Amino acid sequence: MSNPTPYPEINTVLDLLLAGVQTVLGDHFIGLYLHGSLASGDYNPHTSNIDFLVVTRDELPFELLPELAAMHTRLTASGLKPAAKLEGSYIPLDALRRYDPPHVEHPVLRVDGTFAVDGHGTDWIIQRHYLRQQGIPIIGPPLETLIDPVQPADLLRAVLGILQEWWSPPFPNPARFDSPEYQAYAVLTMCRALYTLQFADVVSKLTAARWAQAALGDPWAALIERALAWQPGALFDSQAQTFAFIQFTLDRSREFATD
Repeated sequence: MSNPTPYPEINTVLDLLLAGVQTVLGDHFIGLYLHGSLASGDYNPHTSNIDFLVVTRDELPFELLPELAAMHTRLTASGLKPAAKLEGSYIPLDALRRYDPPHVEHPVLRVDGTFAVDGHGTDWIIQRHYLRQQGIPIIGPPLETLIDPVQPADLLRAVLGILQEWWSPPFPNPARFDSPEYQAYAVLTMCRALYTLQFADVVSKLTAARWAQAALGDPWAALIERALAWQPGALFDSQAQTFAFIQFTLDRSREFATD
């Protein structure tokens, strides 16, 4: 395949991923796509994951899942650093076209390297929008032929759902906020949520953060700048401010809630 990213080592990993997926899936395979920060142009080698989507012809037979898990384990153990950053989903054609809550259980590779069938939450309304708009095809049909347009009202409902499910106290995993990385991630995620609520559109975290700095001013602008500048190993001792910014976002989101 041609080089889909400006990063040679990532392209090598994607070559290996494509070969492994095609070998395991055979006729079940439809396409492999990139999304997330690599598709938006905001990839940060220090903090970003490599988000991928595999589209399958149908629901994968259960007996193929251990083979996929073993393939991913081999790729992670290859010694190529980007392989440890892979995070992706295997979604069949029928389920990809639009978000359908009764049909959201699909195989996933988590960024911690575990592979399992897992539920895809309302954030996948937004992921579908992003994939259709900016997804990078490694191989396969154009995504706009596989995913229906996502309406602005659906994007708003998705953001409101995410804020309610994941970011409303009591948090599902409050211990995560002990991590500087998670605090920075939370701040930038709130910027993105606020942007979508305001404009019924989805942009990268960087674009949303720069907008939020200008729109909100201090004290949030300074907190957002620290989140943008954070790198692994650096401090981000702003838990109280992070909680306050989440609450600010939750309060602002109520202006957009509908019955």
